[in-house]
Amino acid sequence: MTLTSAPLTLPVLPLDDEVVLPGMVVPLDLNDADVRAAVEAAQAAARSGGVSGASKPKVLLVPRIDGTYANTGVLGTVEQVGRLADGDPGVLVRGRGRVRVGAGTTGPGAALWVEGVQVEETVPDPLPGAVTELVKEYKALATNWLKKRGAWQVVDRVQQIDDVSALADNSGYSPFLTTAQKVELLESSDPVARLKLATEQLREHLAEQDVAESIAKDVQEGVDKQQREFLLRRQLDAVRKELRELNGDAEGEESDDYRTRVEAADLPEKVREAALKEVEKLERSSDQSPEGSWIRTWLDTVLELPWNERTEDEYDIQGAKAVLDAEHAGLDDVKERITEYLAVRKRRNDRGLGVVGGRRGGAVLALVGPPGVGKTSLGESVAHAMGRKFVRVALGGVRDEAEIRGHRRTYVGALPGRIVRAIKEAGSMNPVVLLDEIDKVGSDFRGDPAAALLEVLDPAQNHTFRDHYLEVELDLSDVVFLATANVLEAIPEALLDRMELVRLDGYTEDEKVVIARDHLLPRQLERAGLEKDEVTLDESALRKLAGEYTREAGVRNLERSVARLLRKVAAQHELGERELPFTVTDEELRGLIGRPHHVPESAQDPAERRTAVPGVATGLAVTGAGGDVLFVEASLADPETGASGLTLTGQLGDVMKESAQIALSFLRSHGAELELPVADLKDRGVHIHFPAGAVPKDGPSAGVTMTTALASLLSGRLVRTDVAMTGEVSLTGRVLPIGGVKQKLLAAHRAGVTTVVIPKRNEADLDDVPAEVLEKLDVHAVTDVRQVLELALAPATNGAATEVPVAA
Repeated sequence: MTLTSAPLTLPVLPLDDEVVLPGMVVPLDLNDADVRAAVEAAQAAARSGGVSGASKPKVLLVPRIDGTYANTGVLGTVEQVGRLADGDPGVLVRGRGRVRVGAGTTGPGAALWVEGVQVEETVPDPLPGAVTELVKEYKALATNWLKKRGAWQVVDRVQQIDDVSALADNSGYSPFLTTAQKVELLESSDPVARLKLATEQLREHLAEQDVAESIAKDVQEGVDKQQREFLLRRQLDAVRKELRELNGDAEGEESDDYRTRVEAADLPEKVREAALKEVEKLERSSDQSPEGSWIRTWLDTVLELPWNERTEDEYDIQGAKAVLDAEHAGLDDVKERITEYLAVRKRRNDRGLGVVGGRRGGAVLALVGPPGVGKTSLGESVAHAMGRKFVRVALGGVRDEAEIRGHRRTYVGALPGRIVRAIKEAGSMNPVVLLDEIDKVGSDFRGDPAAALLEVLDPAQNHTFRDHYLEVELDLSDVVFLATANVLEAIPEALLDRMELVRLDGYTEDEKVVIARDHLLPRQLERAGLEKDEVTLDESALRKLAGEYTREAGVRNLERSVARLLRKVAAQHELGERELPFTVTDEELRGLIGRPHHVPESAQDPAERRTAVPGVATGLAVTGAGGDVLFVEASLADPETGASGLTLTGQLGDVMKESAQIALSFLRSHGAELELPVADLKDRGVHIHFPAGAVPKDGPSAGVTMTTALASLLSGRLVRTDVAMTGEVSLTGRVLPIGGVKQKLLAAHRAGVTTVVIPKRNEADLDDVPAEVLEKLDVHAVTDVRQVLELALAPATNGAATEVPVAA
């Protein structure tokens, strides 16, 4: 409860951003004009009796926050006028009680005079229990804070204060309170509420102080630990040095002495200079510096690289050829290239031409072919034949340029690129490095790895290859790089220009039988836990597996079929259903692993063949999995539907769509010459479809196939089942050359086709086709589409045209 007394007229002493509470005694600087004016006005009033009954001059201490006066001030008495500790004139003022500031008035002197009402506060007597507990809590908190600051002489004075109002106002001395908090205490007229507020403020400060002390303690402990570790390491270094001097050697210390290791290592001159510069940086840096660990990692990498280590090549050309033939059947092109490389190396070595212009005689080959033909395993065989170390670098899915060139050492966790790591792993500077799946390299915001490979695979530049991490020249001119790819078009042109292209177009059926007998079967027998003489596969069974159960350019599915067959036999033996040894023939394959999946078109019932109706022709194509047969279907729309124009389906590319337009235009313009009812092409819609619609198709080589399908549709003559064709057609009917002849002929052979039509200008490509395939194929080289129609279309039955298929 508060009581008010009569009004007072007092000079205002403004306090800028400061607050004085009742009971506080504060010194004020008289050099401040406002302070001097208020004190002089109070003294003048006291002398003249302007303030009734006053023995000491009185002023009104009012906080002034940002130029605005508070609503409540403190009645203060001038206790003493003299000099402050620094010698400046000052005044000592004691706060007596709260005063509510009223309206302004006049008075002597230059000070501002106001009227105010003094607030008299009362506290219940005796104190309630809750207030008593609050008083005890505040005294305990204040004592704790004062003890932390070492103010022991003030503790007793606080403990002696029993008045609730005086105890709450005592918190005005607290330096941690903000001006706003002190104003809140000043304007609170209820002593109990004010003590609660002061207690809360003191409790929050102590909690913040505890957190700050905890953080400071942790920091100090960390600093002390670092200092202690630094001193101990220095002492340890000094002890080690003394021990080395006493023992007269440095055994056991070379691993820590990088300078000794660098000087003892067999490094190229420029690499040695760069390493010694890094050693000097390491010696100047402190043990706590992160740069020290980066330098140590770099030095370890440099010292582990085989800068002058090289394996001696095997110059037994006959022996190398025998190794290649024993480990891989077929693949004559790449075997010949490796044999040529070894022969040239041998002659250069005999004449002392190992290094010319700083470059050695390395090789960069690109092995391009469908999956499963042995590209990856061939790299290991090449290394075996040459007597070199072999390292495989998988590039499939690599999108970061730093994977090839390495990261710069400014990055945390930086590492050298895959090329440097391959050399380090091989332990020699002339290994065989297989860059697997180079056509699967991607690019994104981190750069293009294919562009980083340009320097690696360029024989004119790779003797000075510079990795971003090493930043020293690395000689790659003696490395044999073998890059593998499935799709030639996916390799950037600039990168392909730096490599010698070797195509692996797939195996013939005879080669597959040899591979299965000599390589796949022994390996799968071991994996199935069978002895060599327990299960035997007859050649007829292997041939049927290769021809009817699998249809592929490679042998992966063939190996899976052999593995499945052996697992079946092993399971039957364990179940007591079959005795061993056992010989598998072609008649028993169906009972063991089911029916064949790829029955040749010629072996099917004539009524079930795709070409059993007019408008269907067999073409040849090249995919990422090798060569394959491609069927083209054509139909005419019913005249009553009113449909017209050309419709193409089967997920075709732009080039193939243009080929269909050319085929249709050729037949329209030469229909009379070919005795075809071209009126149907004008009045009815034409639909050409390529089955397997989920597979993208593009290219010009299906031109003759589409022309033949449309001619068959219009004439009603069937296309011969045993004929497949390939070639680009022009508007004048010329058959133009295409690519992939070898792959396409191998696919025709696998599909059971016996007659193949190719462009005349591709006749030279037949030299690449295996002789055993050519013996079983009747290849016709043509120059005009009319020759294709004569070969492919069967004679009309009884001179009458067969019914033309109509599109729904």
